[in-house]
Amino acid sequence: MTQTIDFNDENSNTSANPSFDSVLQARLSRRGLLRGSVGSVGTTLLGGLAVSACGGGDSVAAIVPKDPVAPVETLLSFAAVAKTMADTVTVPAGYTASVLYALGDPLTAATPAYKNDGTDTDFENRAGDHHDGMEWFGLGADGKPSTSAIASGLLAMNHEATTDEKLSSFFLHANGGVSTLPRPAAEVDKEVAIHGISVVEVKNTSGKWATVPGSAFNFRLTALSTNVQINGPARGNALMVTKYSTDGSKARGTLNNCGTGKTPWGTFLTGEENWAGYFTRSAIDDTTRGDKSVASLKRYGRNAAAASRHGWESAGADDKYARWNISQGPGAATDDYRNELNTFGYIVELDAYDKTKTARKRTALGRFAHESAAFGKPVAGQPLAVYMGDDSRGEYIYKFVSAKAWTAADANPVDRITTGDTYLDSGKLYAAKFNSDGKGDWVELSISNPLIAAYAGYKFADQADVLVNARLAADAVGATKMDRPEWCSTNVANGEIYFTLTNNSNRAINSAVMPPDSANPRVYTDIKNGASAQNGNPNGHILRLKEDAAGSTAITFSWDVYVFGAESSAAPGTVNLSSLTGEQDFSSPDGLVFSPATGIMWIQTDDGAYTDVTNCMMLAALPGTVGDGAKKSLSYTKTDGSALNVDTYVGKAPGADKLKRFLVGAKDCEITGLCETPDGKAMFVNIQHPGEGTKMADILDPGKYTSQWPSSAGYGAGKRPRSATIVITKNDGGRIGS
Repeated sequence: MTQTIDFNDENSNTSANPSFDSVLQARLSRRGLLRGSVGSVGTTLLGGLAVSACGGGDSVAAIVPKDPVAPVETLLSFAAVAKTMADTVTVPAGYTASVLYALGDPLTAATPAYKNDGTDTDFENRAGDHHDGMEWFGLGADGKPSTSAIASGLLAMNHEATTDEKLSSFFLHANGGVSTLPRPAAEVDKEVAIHGISVVEVKNTSGKWATVPGSAFNFRLTALSTNVQINGPARGNALMVTKYSTDGSKARGTLNNCGTGKTPWGTFLTGEENWAGYFTRSAIDDTTRGDKSVASLKRYGRNAAAASRHGWESAGADDKYARWNISQGPGAATDDYRNELNTFGYIVELDAYDKTKTARKRTALGRFAHESAAFGKPVAGQPLAVYMGDDSRGEYIYKFVSAKAWTAADANPVDRITTGDTYLDSGKLYAAKFNSDGKGDWVELSISNPLIAAYAGYKFADQADVLVNARLAADAVGATKMDRPEWCSTNVANGEIYFTLTNNSNRAINSAVMPPDSANPRVYTDIKNGASAQNGNPNGHILRLKEDAAGSTAITFSWDVYVFGAESSAAPGTVNLSSLTGEQDFSSPDGLVFSPATGIMWIQTDDGAYTDVTNCMMLAALPGTVGDGAKKSLSYTKTDGSALNVDTYVGKAPGADKLKRFLVGAKDCEITGLCETPDGKAMFVNIQHPGEGTKMADILDPGKYTSQWPSSAGYGAGKRPRSATIVITKNDGGRIGS
């Protein structure tokens, strides 16, 4: 059986939810308006990494005080890294990047070193694959949790997926694996185990960072882990009942973990993203079910007879394989896995410091393709707000508001994970509506909302049903379809919330489903390499919003577009609306993190529209505030000759001193995940799936790999590419980005 599926392009929102205005589809040629010049740069290669001696710009950097008594430092003073397609990681002159933790690295002293030839096993005790979002948890000299520790700590990290072609995760298997059904159980066991989360201790000894393989803190939480419980309104609900959990109280593992968050009480949050594609159901399952669950399954991208991503369900009769087939059998829900899909798609909380604590799936925060979870600024006596995005085309932005008001003493609780129970298991979930006047509304997703209670598209039974089927509830209230909302992050300076909208090939000028609107105004065709038209909004943009009232309690907000992704030479009136230059242009923003130490906003890309010019990248930004730009009116002519006008709100164009390229990654990789030590002097960044363009047929010929990164000492040139965490430091010992 052969399949080619991009689960990031899942598109199941066929609702008629609003688009406020329309714009003309601007048909542009990459070799014409979109083609920009590529600067050259001298680069010193260091073991597969690079320190770039880049040409400087004419930036006049912002001056920000480091602290009340220290001398001022200049942020973004580094020379911008040039675009490059080299198979290396490039950082500015004056910085060093080193590989720290790669796929297969041991987590225990007894686990053998990784051979990286497809014969390795025991991935429950090794680093997983596709390193993604991560957070830092400090350890003091006494080995206890510390919010100020800078030389020792834990990295809690997502392992999103694995590089695959057809059905097989071919880099994991000696000869590329079996890409037909049935799949071998031994191969499936490896592939399941590389998903999930790892927690690994890292330590700086005499200026060199390394993992601590024998640390008692190290552990994995995989897609088979039993130490996960269902919390919140859906716990015990009939929708959560499976053969594995006959009372609907627990789930087996976590899957396709992407973005992260860190709670004010010191725990780790991970988002389950493209989990639906791992499951299959029979061709007759719609008929067998004969109930409303079919509408739910289709809304979450699982049609009858839809192929699973890896064919894990075919590996045998054991429950650990059977769970991936969610067809309804003749008996009760306790006899099969018809509801297994309902147990995925949540924000999951765990205590990185204590692997004995049971992880929680927080159903009160809704079920969808979660990316990160960003808290608004905690204020004593006010509820907490958590912001989230649903990463699929045409999906929504959400906010959860806790029922409990924040208590400052909970920043250092006796039991971190049960403190999470008090804030994240009860509250209100909202979906966002973006209005054409630069304002917006948070609409509560509640069974008591008449729009939900009387929704014709799905009959909700109770509040748990609303949360498990949050997408359908957001359809019901008319939330605004967005261009793949990915990571979100809170501006540490002013509390405003930023969302990356990566791209959307389904935006179309005459579309009745996803026409352009004020919050998603650009639609055009980008011709890549003279062919392969990329339609819709191929370069993406970053949205930001400001609550109109006191933080978490607000039900209205103001918004604008911080920056539009574009090539620097693109048409300024329709595409390059932010006037980006060659030292700051980018496409498809994805990861987004504000540094608590410096206030710099780090933007990471996961791009396919600009990769004929440069590998994916990371940029540093000093953003302003909502409303610092102006309304922009775009006027176009539709294909039938009629006029179209759209008003959008665009922030002040970031000058050379406010937005600058800091890093370019290896071939075929995505840059994702970022955290720092509290002093901002060590930064951890993930390089995901280098070499994913390699063909399975070439698995035994390293010369045909599209990437051989990392090739630094200890990893072996010519070996299979590996996702990995790098650590970046400044050679003069200063803070990253200064």
